Amino acid sequence: MKKVFVVFLLLASLVMGSVLFAQVTQIPREEAVYVAGFQWGPPTTDNPLAGSPMTFVSDPRQHIWIYETLFTWDALNGKYVPILGESYKWLDELRLEVKVNPKAYFHDGEPVTADDVVYSYKLGQKYPLGLQIWEWLEDVYKVDDHTVIFEMKPDNPNRLMVEDAIGATFILPEHIWSKVEAENNYDLTKIRQFRNENPVGSGPYKVFYESPETIILERVDNYWGNEALHGGKKPAAKYIVHPIFKSNDEGSLAFENGEVDVSQQFTPRIWEMWEEKGLPVGTWYDEIPYYMPGQMPSLWFNVNKYPLSLPEVRKAIAYSVNYARISELAMSNYSPKVQASLIMPYGGEAKYFNENLVKQYGWEYNPKEAIRILEEDLGATKGKDGIYVLPDGTRLGPFTVECPYGWTDWNASLQIVAQSARAVGIDIQTSFPDAPIAYDNRQTGNFDMTMWSPSQPGPAQPWLRFQIALYSKGVPEVGQIAYSNFGRYKNEWADQLIDMIPKVTDEKELKNLYTELDQLYREDIPMFPLMYRPQTFYQYNETYWTGWANAENPYAPPMPLVGAGMEMLWHLEPVK
Repeated sequence: MKKVFVVFLLLASLVMGSVLFAQVTQIPREEAVYVAGFQWGPPTTDNPLAGSPMTFVSDPRQHIWIYETLFTWDALNGKYVPILGESYKWLDELRLEVKVNPKAYFHDGEPVTADDVVYSYKLGQKYPLGLQIWEWLEDVYKVDDHTVIFEMKPDNPNRLMVEDAIGATFILPEHIWSKVEAENNYDLTKIRQFRNENPVGSGPYKVFYESPETIILERVDNYWGNEALHGGKKPAAKYIVHPIFKSNDEGSLAFENGEVDVSQQFTPRIWEMWEEKGLPVGTWYDEIPYYMPGQMPSLWFNVNKYPLSLPEVRKAIAYSVNYARISELAMSNYSPKVQASLIMPYGGEAKYFNENLVKQYGWEYNPKEAIRILEEDLGATKGKDGIYVLPDGTRLGPFTVECPYGWTDWNASLQIVAQSARAVGIDIQTSFPDAPIAYDNRQTGNFDMTMWSPSQPGPAQPWLRFQIALYSKGVPEVGQIAYSNFGRYKNEWADQLIDMIPKVTDEKELKNLYTELDQLYREDIPMFPLMYRPQTFYQYNETYWTGWANAENPYAPPMPLVGAGMEMLWHLEPVK
């Protein structure tokens, strides 16, 4: 009856011209947690195999509310949290065994079994769904109803990516989706047109209501994980409500007003909400940088384009950039000091970070060193226009650096890059085309410099970041679409190191290999980080709900009720 009641109110709102968001609050506020920042634009389908479905069925690394994965990654400790997968272990050099929780079942009461796991992964083998894992997998098969084996190809094994994959695929009910396949003649185009209304998953919530302005999920009271994973406790919130905002500004205002409880939208100068306005707002840290770093938005060079093909030119640019200014003006000081490394000095991968080598061979904001490299190492002389010219007459610029229009923090970062470079005598101009054009330029190598972030936290880091940034095997020539190594960097020793690391399990040897790879990266510098950015922004407003995790109470990572941050749902309590 409640669903009918809400829909009626929504229809009424159109007649009265009132604000939809206000109508949705007719759901008892003490029963609903409002989230923001995941869905941009109207939800079009709930089919997780479609290209761009409703956000809560779109990203298995985060949105495990309806469909669940075997495990989810906790960046705080660099370990997996069991969900449908009870445990995993390597049986030998090629086979990973995963135990499926025997207590798990789907919303319709059917058990989650090894058959469902095998079926879900083999969809990626059967159809082009972008499951890269089949580049390394030979087979996925069941041993018994609750045991699955992931077996790698003997000639191309990759432990890291297989471990990454067990947290990156939704487990779908075979008894439903096999029928969808058959009814659509196993034609992926037709399968993707299946709207999947009222999706049946195994997660703690199901779809309650969807409109172009709002998504509402409803708690599954008999969710299997309440008993099996959470000591019999249910999430306090009966509803998850996601208003769909058109801009960061709109979402930030709703958050400030207490109309949103937790958000992953970029909110500038968030500390002013509690320091100046006295609002019950919090972030992971209560002081700079406020958010836990998780990603590295970086400046990528087209290393085959002269004179950017010269590592000395690239390094001079790296020394010229005022990173503190980027953090302050583009990121509201949300980024700690950036290090000259492809290894994140935080979280589970920090054990591979070599601080001594970073200090000895790395770069930082130092305009004098940039000028020294240009004049002494390259023999460049400054022209009358203030721009350096190489001995062969090549002027250092104009070079173009680009990223999509409207990505305000990234746009501001590149403007500071251009200003910094100009100050030392390198001519860099910014360009902010529409996103599809910027994407195409990046992937086809049609750029001088571009900005992009090489992947998120996960069990395959920092290897995956090196692979995306440096690995040349299989990367097409400029003009064709590449999904990594956008600057077409090539170094055979780097390729060999990247091939070696996934086969190594000894931690001491792994650290040595990462140290060598990171040092090679610093010598050739085909790209460099401009900032550290959180995996997702995480800010909470305790007007209606309390019990949020933070650095003082880190029982879950700083993810707004997604990924391993889902744990917060079982800790939140309504404010009395």
